[in-house]
Amino acid sequence: MTTDARPPRSTPHLPPPAQRTPQLPSPAQRPEPAAAPAPAPPPPAPEGPADRLRSALDLIDPGPVLPNTRISPTVSGPRPPAIPPLPAVPPRPLLPPEPLSDEPGPLRPVPARRPGRLAAAAVCVVLGAGLVGGAAAGTWLDDDSDGPAARSTYTAARDLWHSVPVDTLFPRTIRGAGAGPGGADRQWTRIGVAPDGDCADALDPLLLKVVEPVGCARMLRATYTDATASSVTTVGLVFTSAEPAAMTALANRFSTQKLGDRTDLLPRPYAVKGSDAASFGDKQRASWTVRVLTDAPVVVTAVSGFADGRAVLAPQSAEEATVDGASGPVAEAGLGHDAKGIADTVERGLRKKVAAGPEPAP
Repeated sequence: MTTDARPPRSTPHLPPPAQRTPQLPSPAQRPEPAAAPAPAPPPPAPEGPADRLRSALDLIDPGPVLPNTRISPTVSGPRPPAIPPLPAVPPRPLLPPEPLSDEPGPLRPVPARRPGRLAAAAVCVVLGAGLVGGAAAGTWLDDDSDGPAARSTYTAARDLWHSVPVDTLFPRTIRGAGAGPGGADRQWTRIGVAPDGDCADALDPLLLKVVEPVGCARMLRATYTDATASSVTTVGLVFTSAEPAAMTALANRFSTQKLGDRTDLLPRPYAVKGSDAASFGDKQRASWTVRVLTDAPVVVTAVSGFADGRAVLAPQSAEEATVDGASGPVAEAGLGHDAKGIADTVERGLRKKVAAGPEPAP
């Protein structure tokens, strides 16, 4: 094994070059020397100029390591840094250790809640529960529309057609403040009342089929003319035999399916002989409205036309003929306002009478 270590700066004294030992045989050729104690190195001699020159040359090229030359254990170069001893007390961690837990949620301690926030949260919960409860109670009340009070009101309203004077249901004169086109005042005068009867002759066949689920107990009609005697209108009250649930279902059907806008679902007029409405027939129907009440077993109808008996090829519903900017002969003549205004007044009078209850017997 070859040792690649340089001798220290102070090397032992070597013999002169002339007296150097010749090349020795290899270790395999020479005999095994007897073990002998190593002699003590001679004291270093004072260095002269030649010795200093030899020491400098040795630093550059020390040459081969001679046998039996003692190598100093000192190794040139910086020493590795010493390993610091372990501290007596382990260092304190930056964060406290988190305990192991099988429970979900944060493992670090949660700061305590402020009392103000807890109170605000409690108030919000109470208010939310109140709103939900109110909505649920409203739904239950709506679902209980067939209760005893509603049935009693319906029973009383169903008998109004023969227990109330005709002038109460159909006033002789109807004044409509702002009920005409452009907010003009209108006035209508009753010119005839039809005998009470069934709905077969008062409604178109398809409209009769639509109201069949609520049943037609009685049909009352009256015909009015305006102050200029240029238009005529027949208003009708269909008293049904239905309960609140059936009337609500029919009203929802009219609303969702827009049955009130269909020209094949029109009420029929009542022509009064010897009056301005003498020629008021099916072909003269110009505008109409059909309303299904839910607080009374009644369907309100109204249909209007020209008093001169002209036929109308394109009738318009009252809702369509009364909107702002509506055009055409029907809308411009105010026939939609006639049907709507008279129906509004008759409906209000009926509701008022139902709310007042039956009159006491004399």
